[in-house]
This record gives sequence, C-alpha cells and structure tokens, in this order.
Amino acid sequence: MSVPDQAPFLCAHCAGDDAEGLVQTCLEQLGPVPEGTHLGFIYLTDALAGEATAVVDALRRATGVPHWTGTVGMGVSAPGREYYDRPALSVLLTRLPQDTFRMVSASQHIQRAPDPQSDHFGVVHGDPRQVGLIQELVRALPGVFLVGGLTSSHGEHVQIADGIVSGGLCGVLFNSQVPVVTGHTQGCTPIASQHRITACQRNILIELDGRPALEVFQQDIGEVLAKDLNRVAGYIFAGLPVPGSDTGDYLVRNLIGIDPHRGLLAIGEQLTPGETLMFCRRDGNSAREDMRRMLEDIRRRLSTPPRGALYYSCLGRGRHQFGDDSQELRLIQGTLGDLPLAGFFANGEIFHNRLYGYTGVLSVFC
Repeated sequence: MSVPDQAPFLCAHCAGDDAEGLVQTCLEQLGPVPEGTHLGFIYLTDALAGEATAVVDALRRATGVPHWTGTVGMGVSAPGREYYDRPALSVLLTRLPQDTFRMVSASQHIQRAPDPQSDHFGVVHGDPRQVGLIQELVRALPGVFLVGGLTSSHGEHVQIADGIVSGGLCGVLFNSQVPVVTGHTQGCTPIASQHRITACQRNILIELDGRPALEVFQQDIGEVLAKDLNRVAGYIFAGLPVPGSDTGDYLVRNLIGIDPHRGLLAIGEQLTPGETLMFCRRDGNSAREDMRRMLEDIRRRLSTPPRGALYYSCLGRGRHQFGDDSQELRLIQGTLGDLPLAGFFANGEIFHNRLYGYTGVLSVFC
C-alpha cells in the first residue's frame, strides 16, 4: 500500500533575525495546511537552539500538526539552499496516515517495541555525546533501516520528539506502507590499499601489516605530506571497511593524534587486531562524482515521482567541500527536481544503522 495522492509534502525555509519572524515567514510559505497533516520535520540552526521549544509550539498551534521531530545544526538545508551562521529554519510537513508511523524517544535506555516487526524505516536524531544509543535502538528494533544524524551545535544539543529533549536519541519510525528510497554518498577517497591491523590498543594503532603504523601511513600519504605531518589534519582520515559490503562501503574516522617518536597513530574509533584499515583523503571532485552516482541510483530506483525528501550531510561537506552558493543541495535539485526537502548539517550521519562521517544521506518518499 502506497501513500495516497492526497498526502502532499509541504516545505518552508527562511533565514532572518528572530524566531517569531522566521515562524511567521514559514507559515506564509506553507499556506493552508491540509486537514489530517499529522507529522512535521523541523531543523533549526544552532543560533535558535535556546528557542526551539517556542518555535515548535508556535508551529504546532498554527498548523494543527501534532507530531514533530528534528534537531539543531550549524547549518540547515532546503530545496537548493543551505543556511549557515544565522538564525534559520527548514520545515517539512506530510499528511501521512497516523497508523503508518510512531514517535520514538530515549534519553538513557530504549525499551523494546511491543511489535518491532511493524516498524520498517526510521529517521532518528541523536546527541553526539550518546552515540551508543544507536546500537541500543538497532538491537531493540531488529530489521528496521535507520537513517539520520547527530546534532551539531556550538551551544545546546537539542533534539525534538513532539517535545524538546536532549542527551538522547529520538525520531520517527515508519511501517511498510510508507515507501522510501534512500542512499548515501562518501566525501572521502581511499588513497592506497587496505592494511591488516596487527597490533593496537583501544584506539591506538601500533602496527599495520606487521610494520610500525606511522611508517605505513607516511608511505601511503606520499613524501610531501610525510615531511610535514601537521598538514594532514582535516585532509587525511582512516577508513574502516564495512564487513560483508559488496559496494566497497567504509566508515570514515578522524585521525586524532600522531606520535612520531613511537610511530603510533590515534584513531577516532575502537580498534581490533585483525580488522582492515585504509587511509583516505578529502576530495572535492570525487565527492561530487559520488554524489551524482548516489542521485542517479536513487532516481533509477524510484517507481513513482518523488514526493518529499530528507537530507543529512556532514559539517565537513556543504560549503567546505562543494563550495559556496549551496552547491551540494543544488546537485540534488538538479537531478530530482524541486521537491520538498528539509535537513541539516550533522556531527555524524546515520545510514543503515551505522554511524558515518563526511557522508551525505538522502531519503526520498515516493
């Protein structure tokens, strides 16, 4: 059963000086909200984090939409637009039947659902200080495909699940009556072959392929960078291949420390001997190519015209990797058209139940 034609997606987005004015502008863009519109997604730039309660309450009263989910980010996204460094809102409404979704929220512990088989696809937002809750939710809801992102903020880490929460994981779970096509795109490119971790301690990389880890790292990154390791920060990363992936998928993790005297590397992930690892670089051209690949793949998989979309992208992408003038969001618009869309720039992206970095995650409702 697909979502009926009379279930439109509506979106609104704007930037301005104050929360009240932003809400009013979004309401004017939305126009009359159809009766039976039950669910709203809302993303606020972190300049509005302290006013999230007032914003959500005002939108709920004015639209009559009872259920809301979302979070704050250092940037928010809309159809062909990216907003940074100022108060901004991005809102997406949909008239999904109430029996096709349910809200989920957890601060420290997630209870198993009474009937987890009824849940098919989930959109969640999490506090970056509580990433372990992702795997708790995965265990509580076997078989559910999760996407989403971690809050990014210079101040309060706010998530929304009808009300305002923090320090947890929250969002919405859909059943199979809501058709969704989703994909992800990487923002980094492997620079050499995979290596076997032969010695490590927690997140400290000691040996790769039986050789000192730093020696292997310097060989992979090339002579110019190897002579000045201060230049690798924010450019070179560790890639951890996903076991069993038939698409070469990998998780990108930061290099958080180098000990040139002992030949050690510190990685932003717990390591296990026997795992494989490769080094990657941020690459704008490759990121664009992979973005286009993802978009074409999603376009081919759509059985009906797209109705609306959610997009979660890493803070390290957007203007930092694609350039100014909202180029990343314009790529989506150029392939899929001017469909209603909302999202934010995250401190970690969730796709198929795993936490990624330097990734874009697009989910299209059809």
